[in-house]
Amino acid sequence: MRVWALLFLVFFLGNALPGENLETEQRIRKLEEKLRCLVCQNQSLADSNAELAKDLRSEVREQVKAGKSDDQIVDFLVQRYGDFVLYQPPFKASTALLWAGPFVLLAAAVAALVVILRRRRSAPEAPALGADERRLVETVLGPDGDAK
Repeated sequence: MRVWALLFLVFFLGNALPGENLETEQRIRKLEEKLRCLVCQNQSLADSNAELAKDLRSEVREQVKAGKSDDQIVDFLVQRYGDFVLYQPPFKASTALLWAGPFVLLAAAVAALVVILRRRRSAPEAPALGADERRLVETVLGPDGDAK
């Protein structure tokens, strides 16, 4: 009976330090929100239910418990999985397309729109119908332009 009481006290006393535990949980949550799930790609580790995300969450938790800093943990995951694991990858040669790609596509779309509009404006108008062609159209469509 004393053993159970002792285990009960140790368990609840171990969890009775909510300040430290809460800070650690918040730190882990912030780290997990900085990192992208490599399976889902549009979710953070904190939000994903994929098996790899669960493994990465446990890896982050273990490294926090081991006393590593946030930068060390992020560097470890980047070294292991590349810059893609970060929601905000750094700007460098290998990630330049990620940063500049949307702007390049927008500029290309605007340029294409300008070219199309200029071609429409400079395109010659359709020539007017001659008398023979007008009579043929009236025979097919009728005098009001409605098909018979």
